[in-house]
Amino acid sequence: MLRSPVFKERAALGIFCGLVDFFSEIGRRPALAGVDKIPIRTHVISENDDIVEVVGHYVRDIVRPGDLICVAESVVAITQGRAVLPKDVRPSILANFLCKFPGKDGSLATPPAMQLAIQEVGAPRVVLGSVAAGLGRLIGRKGDFYRIAGRSLALIDDIAGTMPPFDKHVILGPAHPEQVASKIRDVTQTHALIADVNDKGCVDVLACTAPVPAEVIELVLSDNPFGNDDQQTPIVIVRGLLTGEGGPAKG
Repeated sequence: MLRSPVFKERAALGIFCGLVDFFSEIGRRPALAGVDKIPIRTHVISENDDIVEVVGHYVRDIVRPGDLICVAESVVAITQGRAVLPKDVRPSILANFLCKFPGKDGSLATPPAMQLAIQEVGAPRVVLGSVAAGLGRLIGRKGDFYRIAGRSLALIDDIAGTMPPFDKHVILGPAHPEQVASKIRDVTQTHALIADVNDKGCVDVLACTAPVPAEVIELVLSDNPFGNDDQQTPIVIVRGLLTGEGGPAKG
């Protein structure tokens, strides 16, 4: 089917504008010079492990003064016993109803995950968050559910949301991440960070003992050096960021 010259002209203009936006965004994101990321492979961490001891063991012969130890939030939660099999959850009528609204790709899209969210913050907050989310959609605004129901619910990984063998579990967000990061710093004598990172470039820093701007950490971890599959690298050492050797490159 032949397209009109006007259609072709508009299509070409759309492609051109898209490329301009893409390369402009790259230009706004500074490159990191002198910063190295060292993923550390571990055993399969479980609820029988102490995350502080695990981190101390694996970084002992690698870490240097001025490094930043980054830990994936999911393994912190797993060691706290916050990985739950769906068969161990009894969803309420409310959970069965509300889980229909996030969409099939949402983190609370199954009855067990929604029930755990209700148990985490209480039914009233989840209901209010759901109402706020519905109203927000009418005006094209996103994120109202978590603003009302609580940030902790955004950290819930539904089934298949994490690496094996926990891909059959619902993983809640870690409890007291600030305390965990502080304990890791005290044991290793090195600054520590706990973050939720995915392959889409989203970075949520839950706790950090170092005075580093959030946007810098987001840039460093945006390529997800932890990996979300079977890499088994839930610990990453960032080198050169805190020592003054690394940082955004100046043009």
